[in-house]
Amino acid sequence: MGDTLEFNEIYHESKGSWNDGRLRFSKQNVVYKSSKTGKVDNIPAAELSVATWRRVCLGHGIKLATSTGHVYKYDGFRDTDYEKISEFFKANYKVELTEKDMCVKGWNWGTAKFSGPLLSFDVNDSSVFEIPLASVSQCATGKNEVTLEFHQNDDAEVSLMEVRFYVPPGNADEGTDPVEAFAQNVRSKADVIQATGDAVCVFKELQCLTPRGRYDILIYPAFLHLHGKTFDYKIPYTTVLRLFLLPSKDQRQMFFVISLDPPIKQGQTRYHFLILHFSKEEELKLTLNMSEEEVEKRYEGKLSKNMSGSLYEMVSRVMKALVNRKITVPGNFQGNTPGAQCITCSYKAQSGLLYPLERGFIYVHKPPVHLRFEEISSVNFARGTTTTRSFDFEVETKQGNQFTFSSIEREEYGKLFDFVNAKKLHIKNRGFKEAKNNEYSDSDDDQHDAYLERMKAEGKIREEGDGSNDSDEETVFLPSLSLRYDSNASESDSGSGGDGSDDEGKKKKPAKKAKVVKEKKERKPRKEKKQKDTNAPKRPMSSYMLWLNSSRERIKSENPGISITEISKKAGEMWKQIGKEDREEWDGKAEEAKKNYEKAMKEYRENGGGSSTPAKKESKKKAGGKKEDKKRKSGGGEKEKEQGGNDSFKSREFISSEESSSDGERKKAKKAKKAKGKPQSKGKESEEEEEQAMTTPPSEEDSD
Repeated sequence: MGDTLEFNEIYHESKGSWNDGRLRFSKQNVVYKSSKTGKVDNIPAAELSVATWRRVCLGHGIKLATSTGHVYKYDGFRDTDYEKISEFFKANYKVELTEKDMCVKGWNWGTAKFSGPLLSFDVNDSSVFEIPLASVSQCATGKNEVTLEFHQNDDAEVSLMEVRFYVPPGNADEGTDPVEAFAQNVRSKADVIQATGDAVCVFKELQCLTPRGRYDILIYPAFLHLHGKTFDYKIPYTTVLRLFLLPSKDQRQMFFVISLDPPIKQGQTRYHFLILHFSKEEELKLTLNMSEEEVEKRYEGKLSKNMSGSLYEMVSRVMKALVNRKITVPGNFQGNTPGAQCITCSYKAQSGLLYPLERGFIYVHKPPVHLRFEEISSVNFARGTTTTRSFDFEVETKQGNQFTFSSIEREEYGKLFDFVNAKKLHIKNRGFKEAKNNEYSDSDDDQHDAYLERMKAEGKIREEGDGSNDSDEETVFLPSLSLRYDSNASESDSGSGGDGSDDEGKKKKPAKKAKVVKEKKERKPRKEKKQKDTNAPKRPMSSYMLWLNSSRERIKSENPGISITEISKKAGEMWKQIGKEDREEWDGKAEEAKKNYEKAMKEYRENGGGSSTPAKKESKKKAGGKKEDKKRKSGGGEKEKEQGGNDSFKSREFISSEESSSDGERKKAKKAKKAKGKPQSKGKESEEEEEQAMTTPPSEEDSD
C-alpha cells in the first residue's frame, strides 16, 4: 500500500449544501480541499480519535472525530473503498474504522445526546440525525420546548429553518429545569453571537462600499461588529475566507476586501464581500483595550497595545492578527498606466477595477467578483461590441459560468495577454495574438466606412453638375413639366408684343439656374418572393424555441409583470445556464420534430402538393409581358406627338374668329353641293364623313 490515498468527487456538507472536492489521506495528515471555495481542511494524524464508516444518501461516508472536539464528515465513497481505507487507518493512524448503521424507523421519540459540536438524536442507540451546533443561529425556549434556528445557505435548494424539541418535565426534587439545561448545552457550542464584554478596539466612521454607508467597526475577540445608522451586522471570524489589500489606480486610495462564506444578509440581498475604502493620507493612533501582557500572550507579537500609522494599515494589521489569515496583495502585474496594478473595465454595466493576482482575478467593486485560477476553464479575448478602441476579456469557469469584463483599453491587451500566458491559462483564441495587436494598432481612419464613401460619391456628382452649367445650352429634366428647357432662349418668345424700350431702364433679373437632375439608371428587376404554400407542413422549431414554449408560463409566474422583451432576455440567460444533459434532451426533441417534418413534407410532395406554384409564375410572366407591350405602344405615341411640333396642330381654343367664320362658309357650300347631287336620305357612311369634316381642323392652304 502506498503512502497516500486520494479520492476525487468527495462531498462535504455545508449548511444543507453539498460541495465537492478532493480528499487525501497521508501518514502525516488528512487534507480536504473544496472545489468551490478553495477552503482547505487540514487534520493532523495525531489528533484523530474516532473514525466511523456509514451508509448515507451519497453512497458511503466517513465521520472523523478529533481529540480537540472537532467533527468532519465526508461522503461519496464506494462500497469497495472500505477495505483500502480501513487497512490504511490501522497501519498509519492506529485507529479502527468501525461500521455503524443509521436508524431509518421514522420515530420522533428518542434521546438527545451532546457529543462535542454535534447534537445527536438517537433511537435504541442508533443515530437518526445529527445537528452541527455551529449551524445554529438562535436558541429559544418555551414551557416544555426548545426551538433551534439555523443559518441559511443560498446555494442549498431546500433549507431547514428551525427544529423544535419537546423536553418532558423532570422531577421537582432535582432543582434544575430540563428545558434550560438543554438550551444551555446548545448555546455553549452554537454559533450564537452575543456581544459580551468590551471590544478590543473601535474604528469610527469607516467608509464601506458593500454594504454601502459609513459604519463603526467594533473588533471583538470572536467576531466583527458593524454598527451603522440603519443596520447592524455581526460577522464571526470563522466565516472569513480571505483578506485582500488593493491599491487604487490613482495610487491615492486603498481597498480592503474581506471575503465571507456564508455571506452577511440584509433582506433578500447577500453580501459575499465586505469592501472598505480608505485614503492613504488618513492617519490613526490606536490603543487596544487590553494589557500589554495579554496582547503579547494572545497575539504573539503580531499586535502591540499602542500603534500608529495609516488608517488602512491599522485595520488590515488588526484583522490579520484576529482572523489569522494572510493578506493577499497584487503581484508583479503592471498595467499601461505607470504604477497601476489594475485594469479599468466594466462588468454588468458597472465600471470598476480588475486586479490580476498571483492566484486569481478580483474585480471591485459592484458587484465584487473573485475568480481563482484553479476554477477557470478558459479565457477569451474578444473585440468590443461598440468600438475597436477597446476589447472584452471573457472568463469561463469549470462550472460553466461566464464572466465578461468589457470596455478594456486596447493598450492593456499586450500586458494582460502576457500575464494570462505566463499563468498557463487556456486561451481560446491564442493563434490570433498577432492579428489582434495589428488590429488594435490601426487607426479608425484606415478602416472602410460605407457612409463616408457614399457621401464622397454624392459630392462628386454635385461637382460634375455645377461644372456643366458653364456650357452654352443644357438639357434639363424638370419632373413637374416633363419639357425641354433652353437656358439661352430669348424673352420675346414668351410673346409680350410690346416695345422693349419700356423695360430698358429696369434691371433685368438673372434667370434662375435650373437644378441638374441626373438620369437614374434603370434598376434591375427585383426577384419575386416565393409565395408561401399554406397547405404545406409547418417547419420544425429549434431546441431553444421548444424549451421557450414550455417555460414561458413558468417565467411569467416567477416574474410577475414582466414584459415580452424582458421574457426573451430572461429566457436567453436561463438557456445559457442550462446543463448539458437538459440541453441534450431538447436537442433530441428538435431532431425528432425535424424528422417528422421531413417525412410529412415527402408525403405532401408525393400527393401533388406544391405543384400549383409554377403555373402561377408563368401566368404572372405573361401578364407582365402584355403590360410592357402596352407601355411601349403608349410611349411611342407620345414621342410621335412631340416630334410633330406645335405649328402643325392647333386646338379649337386657339382658332381665331376669322378662321372660324371662313370655316362656317366652307361647310355650308359643301352641304349645298351634296344636297343637289344626292338624294336626301343619307346612309351611315355619309353621316360619318360629315362628322369627320366638321371635326377636322383646316390646313394652311385652306386658311389662305
